[in-house]
Amino acid sequence: MDLIISSSFADLYRKYGSSIAINDRYSIFHVPASEFSMCFLGNQPYASFPLLYTLNSTISLEKSGVSSVQGNPNFSLFGQGILIGFVDTGIDYEHRAFRNADGTTRIYSIWDQTLEGGAPPQRFAFGSEYKKHQINIALSAANPTSIVPTRDDNGHGTMLAGIAAGTPNMAEEFQGVAPEAELVVVKLKQAKEYNRKIFSVRSDIDCYQESDIVMGIEYINSVARQLSRPLVLCIGVGTSQGGHNGIGMFSEYINNLATFHGVSPCISAGNEGNNRRHFRGDLTSPDFYRDFELHIGDLDPDFFFELWNYSPFRMTIKLTSPTGETTQDIYPRLNECLKYTFNFESTILYVNSFVLEEDAGAQLIIMRFQQARAGLWRISVVSIDSQPSIFDTWLPSGPIISQDTFFPESTPDITVTNPGNTRYTLTVTAYNQYNDSILADSSRGYSASGIIVPDLAAPGYQITCPLPGNRYGSASGTGAAAAHAAGIVAMYMEWAINRGNYTTITGREISHLMVRGATRSAAVTYPNSIWGYGLINILGVFENLS
Repeated sequence: MDLIISSSFADLYRKYGSSIAINDRYSIFHVPASEFSMCFLGNQPYASFPLLYTLNSTISLEKSGVSSVQGNPNFSLFGQGILIGFVDTGIDYEHRAFRNADGTTRIYSIWDQTLEGGAPPQRFAFGSEYKKHQINIALSAANPTSIVPTRDDNGHGTMLAGIAAGTPNMAEEFQGVAPEAELVVVKLKQAKEYNRKIFSVRSDIDCYQESDIVMGIEYINSVARQLSRPLVLCIGVGTSQGGHNGIGMFSEYINNLATFHGVSPCISAGNEGNNRRHFRGDLTSPDFYRDFELHIGDLDPDFFFELWNYSPFRMTIKLTSPTGETTQDIYPRLNECLKYTFNFESTILYVNSFVLEEDAGAQLIIMRFQQARAGLWRISVVSIDSQPSIFDTWLPSGPIISQDTFFPESTPDITVTNPGNTRYTLTVTAYNQYNDSILADSSRGYSASGIIVPDLAAPGYQITCPLPGNRYGSASGTGAAAAHAAGIVAMYMEWAINRGNYTTITGREISHLMVRGATRSAAVTYPNSIWGYGLINILGVFENLS
């Protein structure tokens, strides 16, 4: 299994296993499977375990001002000279949406983390890298996959890349936002068996390790640096793990990138707003006590949830099963993992109550179920110090659990998935561009620490997109909206950097300019937890500069 460690400790860990450096601060340490136990989480801090991410995902381009800008001869911005990077499920490189008029590819390179037959990228020890010249050779062959065997079996990565930068196809009423940009693609490998086990996630669920995502972004960034090209990152994956406060390895990493010249991350806000997977509770006088309920469905015997307490006061937790069997009061400890085996049912429960989670500085309680009994569970939280406090509890995102596991008294706010709670990036939610309504599933802000997210809303309802097998279809969700926004940012980067109008611009500054140029309704107060600062509009960005 993989652990995230400080690079300064890499030498100390070397005698126990191998490691790969992500950057000067973080490395990935490979722990032998023989070391695994469910209480390895507890012996090692929470921040050491890569979080598990899931996928977040014809339409008029007029809503975002794209057609007006591209039709203006003074602009004619199509993303020329810009790289757009994707860390996702890969890409169907044979699709005509990613080819030039002469049939050659617009993909600069692909790192397929799942294939071991080719050479991995420099600095990385796994997967296979395929450069543009190899892809072009494959495209001219009778059997392209015999030369470049990478493929997108899911379609999510192909969809994102097409919405952001697909070649126009008028017969399909399709056009990517920045169809002259080049693409750098990472196909993520599935999370490892033991990284799933530590969080009680089934082996048949599509999910991806935080460590692999960050290494993928580092690869894309290295390509951009080598070419001295502006880079837009489109991140269409997210997780409900973590404190939702913009703190942690991934958030720190992506936040830092947003301060670099010519690097702009666009992040999907997630689709957790309507899933009833977040509960916010408060402990007030006179008893500083709160009960709430969790309904566990029949399809979810193995899963986990996290409770975060940002107050300076400590909490205990106690669970009561549907049969009335109750755990003891569980107090916060250092490096402790408790195992409960229920007497009247098959449920096994592992509990970690970290008195201080090292990244966030908060109390963190993780409940990990095996063979959980379906039905209504009661959870009791008490302030040890008899002081008023507020806590947040999140269930996993995406397909890790079914829709039948939820909090009956759920709170739809503070559901933006990580790393969307990062401060300097552009976090994008999705709206229905046909009637200007927010998509019901779109995650809502703000972050747990009050960071204003999402930043903007972009079109995200039934967006026409390419699909594997040279097909076209449609996609909805904040992943599609983030891809749309990434194409718009590529257009702006072409004007700012490649045409010499604002050559020192950073991703953080681009986010600020996009916010300023947003379309806002006089009937809505901004910013707000649903729309952020309004609807993305590149024409408005240029109008604000005039």
